[in-house]
Amino acid sequence: QLQLAESGGGLEQPGGSLRLACKATGGTLENYSVGWFHQVPGRGREGISCIAAANHRKFYVDSVRGRFTISRNPAENSVELQMDSLKPDDTGIYFCAATLLGTGGYDPGVYDYWGQGTQVTVSS
Repeated sequence: QLQLAESGGGLEQPGGSLRLACKATGGTLENYSVGWFHQVPGRGREGISCIAAANHRKFYVDSVRGRFTISRNPAENSVELQMDSLKPDDTGIYFCAATLLGTGGYDPGVYDYWGQGTQVTVSS
């Protein structure tokens, strides 16, 4: 059974950077499409970026494109999200999720495995 654990969250000032990691145990994460999701109080989890298993294609929503970079780290069996030029609106809990089906995408419903989330706060 694949298990995911996020790390790297914290408090950062606007314009700063954070690097989140989604580390897997119980399976090889390269075989899965992986998505990152952002959640704020009162709202559902919104997909912001994903990386496909088959061809490693990367996808970003408009609000993070050019600021966030998703990548795989096979040596750590993880997927990372480099977050640059952080904004207060980036504040929230970040979850990673994995699926064996297709390229993943932004719909939380297609993912079978989830981490527990990591808090990111962007504030001066």
